[in-house]
Amino acid sequence: MMQLREAMKGRPAIAVLRAPDAGRFVEVSLILVDAGIPAVEFTLTSAGALDAIRHAKKVLPADVLIGAGTVRTAEQVRQAVDAGASFLVSQVTDPDVIEAAHELGVPFVPGALTPNEIVRAWRYGVQAVKVSPIGPVGGIGYLAELVGPLPDIPLVPTGGVLVDEAGAYLAAGAAVVGLSRDLTRDALLPGGDLAALAERAARAIRSVDTWREQ
Repeated sequence: MMQLREAMKGRPAIAVLRAPDAGRFVEVSLILVDAGIPAVEFTLTSAGALDAIRHAKKVLPADVLIGAGTVRTAEQVRQAVDAGASFLVSQVTDPDVIEAAHELGVPFVPGALTPNEIVRAWRYGVQAVKVSPIGPVGGIGYLAELVGPLPDIPLVPTGGVLVDEAGAYLAAGAAVVGLSRDLTRDALLPGGDLAALAERAARAIRSVDTWREQ
């Protein structure tokens, strides 16, 4: 099974794309990848997300990781993998969904928030546990308080992570950081500002690279 963090080549950051419609996901992904972001996650709550994954597999560089997010059923696991997703993420922890991903040999990152939930999710043999929404419950400080007593569990904070804080989350102990609304803003909507998106993506990568160089 692919090791998710290692596949990101020193820039452990995922751009999480969520919108009512996935029509702009591939166009936005091309901009994010050009800025240096190594992984994109297309959330299945976005209409057309599976088709967008198929299209992205054809046009994005082969070394870019394309994942499916908000995966909540075993059927969604199969659909996402069939579409070409190389990793799966969820907001929750469901053992049946994790088992379906394991059977297909695809990394699955379940979601949790509290220490009890995180430990329970980790026991299912996953590579990492998503901590979300991290922003509203304390952000970097909350993550640091989790890493202290749970140093053996790779954590993926997302949900309210600010673009310029990506490196700070990694410095606080995150295995991978997920960037969503503060990164994409209006870019996923018709007429959204793609030039501003490129600038935010560059800032995110500068933040990650500053952490990497420390």
